[in-house]
Amino acid sequence: MSLSKIEREVKILAYTISDECINCGACDDSCPVGAIAEAGEKRVIDEDNCIDCGACVDTCPVNCISE
Repeated sequence: MSLSKIEREVKILAYTISDECINCGACDDSCPVGAIAEAGEKRVIDEDNCIDCGACVDTCPVNCISE
């Protein structure tokens, strides 16, 4: 089954980092594609590079990464 043109063009970000992020960087090393970066006072997930693997979720000490 192939994806339609619209499905290929629309990417839904499965994981987000909330404002509770303490900017510790613990999630950075867990991301296999380097999609997490510092942005101001917190970390953000680059939706163009994220592969939605969820590897970052369990590394966060304040549980601020969720689907």
